[in-house]
Amino acid sequence: MKDFSQHDEEKDQELDEMLQRYENLRRGRSGSYLEEEAFEKIIEYFEAQEQYIKAFQAVEIAIGQFPYSASLIIKKADLLLSKHRYEEALDLLEQAAILDHNNIDIYILKTEAFLALDRQEEAVSLLNEALALFEGEDKIDLLFELADVYDDYEDFDKVFDCLKEILMQEPENEEALYKICFWTDYTGRNAESIEIHKEIIDEHPYNELAWFNLGAAFQGIKLYEKAIDAYQYALVIDEKMDYAYRNIGDAYIRLRKYRDAIENLEKVLELSKPEDVIYEAIGYCYEKMKNYAQARFYYRKASHLNPEVSYLSYKIAFTYYREEKYELCIKQLDTALKLKRNKAEYNILMGDCKMKLGFEKEAIQYFSNVVRLKPRSAIGWEALIKCLYDAEYYDEALKQVHNAIQMTRDKPVFTYYKALLHFVQGKKKEALMHLEEALIQSPAQLKKILQVNPALLQHQQVADLILKYKKRKGGK
Repeated sequence: MKDFSQHDEEKDQELDEMLQRYENLRRGRSGSYLEEEAFEKIIEYFEAQEQYIKAFQAVEIAIGQFPYSASLIIKKADLLLSKHRYEEALDLLEQAAILDHNNIDIYILKTEAFLALDRQEEAVSLLNEALALFEGEDKIDLLFELADVYDDYEDFDKVFDCLKEILMQEPENEEALYKICFWTDYTGRNAESIEIHKEIIDEHPYNELAWFNLGAAFQGIKLYEKAIDAYQYALVIDEKMDYAYRNIGDAYIRLRKYRDAIENLEKVLELSKPEDVIYEAIGYCYEKMKNYAQARFYYRKASHLNPEVSYLSYKIAFTYYREEKYELCIKQLDTALKLKRNKAEYNILMGDCKMKLGFEKEAIQYFSNVVRLKPRSAIGWEALIKCLYDAEYYDEALKQVHNAIQMTRDKPVFTYYKALLHFVQGKKKEALMHLEEALIQSPAQLKKILQVNPALLQHQQVADLILKYKKRKGGK
């Protein structure tokens, strides 16, 4: 520790001496001189201190002393870029290129200027020119720069191509492996990613990122078992890779293996900071397993982490609905609706609960909200009309049937409702006419109306009409 401390102290002392000599030079004191390298260190010091005016002044003095120094001219160009003086920076970088054509910083800074001036094509052309000049780490840096340019003007397939090229040259480049996973998903080039990562794994079988990316690519084309196998190889190499457990959990959910999903998602919670999305996913698994109490437990944990999210209260409410605990469902829906009143799903579930408890007028109000919020969706209209029918508001129900037909472009289910309402109003002739019309349009939807009123089948003419269309369907 003493050696390190002494070394730092010596460096500080050396910098102090350089800064003093620089001050003497700046003030025109005789005998003061600084080498080019010392100027570079002073400029970097001022930049690190965010003293950009002093940095710029230092670089001007330095270039006065060393007018043919490409590195100092490049530093001045960099400072000009920070001041948004892009054209001046480009002029300086042209000068620097004459002095030192092989300095990679010239190409990086020129690219930055071209992008700032919205001259992407010139940036691409420049970087492609540079790629022919450099090898090794410099070439890798340029490919990352080119990937950023393509990203900037949304040529995302070319971003993927740059990352692929980097991995061909440096298969274990961590930054490229992290980035290509995202761009594989974004561009949908999963099959290509599978081949890239298989080749990497053949050469480097203990690279956990390559195994993870292989799993992600398999997952992208819904080969969930193969994805899980790849993630498990990654976990053999790095047992604390929480994202592998996360993705395995998702894959098991897709396979409807909810118990396995829970096991892996719980590992995520052990390895990383708790997240609402993980608690929510575990809750979803328990809900699918019909363990509603456990589902609520995890939905509540998610809600505590993100209390402003209304749909978690809705999910809790829905578990109560599944258990036919309508009062508790309503209580949770009240919370959800306070956070997001104009959500159609919340209103429709609330209306259904009110109906189940016999509060038809309140239910009608909630279903009316749904059709106001989503006037072209048949679901809200159907719920409203059925509610009005059950409450024996037949005239109003018929009026809403006409509105529904108009708004949903003549969905056959509403023609069935028109027939049903005419029947209960004693208008048998009109009822049979509309029933026949509906059977022509969509015989499959008949079951919806029979669920609302099974007694329809007791009418001989109705039964005969249905039989006629069943025979006709069978004949086809």
